[in-house]
Amino acid sequence: MIKAVFFDLDGTLADTAPDLGHALNRQRSARGLPTLPQELIRTEASAGARGLLGLGFNIGPDDPGYQSMRDEFLNFYAERLCHDTRLFPGVAELLDQLDARALPWGIVTNKPARFTLPLMQLLGLSQRTACIISGGDTTHSKPHPEPLLAASSALAVAPAACIYLGDDMRDVEASLAAGMEPVIARYGYLGNSHPPESWGARYLIDHPQELLAYL
Repeated sequence: MIKAVFFDLDGTLADTAPDLGHALNRQRSARGLPTLPQELIRTEASAGARGLLGLGFNIGPDDPGYQSMRDEFLNFYAERLCHDTRLFPGVAELLDQLDARALPWGIVTNKPARFTLPLMQLLGLSQRTACIISGGDTTHSKPHPEPLLAASSALAVAPAACIYLGDDMRDVEASLAAGMEPVIARYGYLGNSHPPESWGARYLIDHPQELLAYL
């Protein structure tokens, strides 16, 4: 019996790609490069700064200048954290249903708390969620199971009684390692070269409210 539901944030609960993409394109424009289309940005949005800087500038954490580029990207993003970000269609109704059923729900994301906490506040969800586990709150990040285990511990619910909804392979890997039931948000970013059907989850949904069928 499911006693708690946890959500990934970017690409699952909220469509954050427009504001993340604005920060990346602001960097590109400043360097005389053309802006990238949202369709391309969305595939990397779940991977955060690392994925987007790789897309926009073909650089990674081991490259010279990466840290300064990352800092600039994050500062630009912080200035426009929730300008065009919205809950995915159907998410608000799903959360209402969970609240009506007195089923606790929380957020488990690799997004740093510097952004997660104010974004949840701006989305009007801070007072409703049972817990928020952000990147940096635990020693390891997804795909390590530690963040999900921290969330289930915070709610005093056994991992086997929890569902985790995410849109990236790392979400499935973390769920399985934690002993939770992964569900793939096929409406999300799905930023991986492998089709989501191959990630190892039993359940995939095309609309947030389809999750209710598994409760």
